[in-house]
Amino acid sequence: MTNETLNIWTHLLPFWFFVWRFVTALCVTDIQNDSYSWPLFVYMGTSCVYPLASSCAHTFSSMSKNARHICYFLDYGAVNLFSLGSAIAYSAYSIPDVMVCSTFHDYYVPLAVLNTIISTGLSCYSRFLEIQKPALCKMLRVLAFAYPYTWDSLPIFYRLFLLPGESAQNEAVLNHQKHMAMTLLASFFYSAHLPERLAPGRFDYIGHSHQLFHVCVILATHMQMEAILLDKALRKEWLLAHSRPLSFPQITGAILLCLIFSLSNIIYFSAALYRIPEPELHKKET
Repeated sequence: MTNETLNIWTHLLPFWFFVWRFVTALCVTDIQNDSYSWPLFVYMGTSCVYPLASSCAHTFSSMSKNARHICYFLDYGAVNLFSLGSAIAYSAYSIPDVMVCSTFHDYYVPLAVLNTIISTGLSCYSRFLEIQKPALCKMLRVLAFAYPYTWDSLPIFYRLFLLPGESAQNEAVLNHQKHMAMTLLASFFYSAHLPERLAPGRFDYIGHSHQLFHVCVILATHMQMEAILLDKALRKEWLLAHSRPLSFPQITGAILLCLIFSLSNIIYFSAALYRIPEPELHKKET
């Protein structure tokens, strides 16, 4: 039992839950002919990737100093892949009626791809600052994940705050609200380091902020998935009549670009670990 034990299991067990949901959805869908469901499967696939990557990062990060950084580089890349999967699903099923086929809709996914690339680079770079400039490190890392989430969520914010009539009629909105609340709670735990700051040593194994952050993130993903599934079902007829669905090349191209550039970022920063003198990266300033 270590302070990482529950960090591992709070994402490893949900990984299998999301895999089960993904496989179940695949089994009841004619995926070859149901192009309307393709964005959903991309989203559900990416929702399996990030808990597994996180669990592996917490498991193997203690192997060495450089292994720790590389594990979390991969974790950040997986989180940003999930961010893109969310944007693809929102574009297909959750975007407000007034935004469908607008200029914003046309550029929404391409800019989400760009955001994932920048975010992966920024979050990886932040690890080089965690000893000498911990405050800047934390700020950059929070920013790296906050701004892609904000961009992805703009259609949801519009529905929740600017279209109250639509919100009252759509059952999915309640789940979108729960998702937003749980995401804010996760951000709070990630940033505030509570409750361990109030009682150092008492939450080393169970109940520290990173475990609570993991639980909130998983609950947020579950609520997001429920909201997307409801939007997909309730809005299907209208969306098929009025929207331009994402084509297979568009979806594949977005995912491939994200993977290629994010992996390039990870490889670049991983190689940089071995070029930087040991004291600069690991020793505290005296």
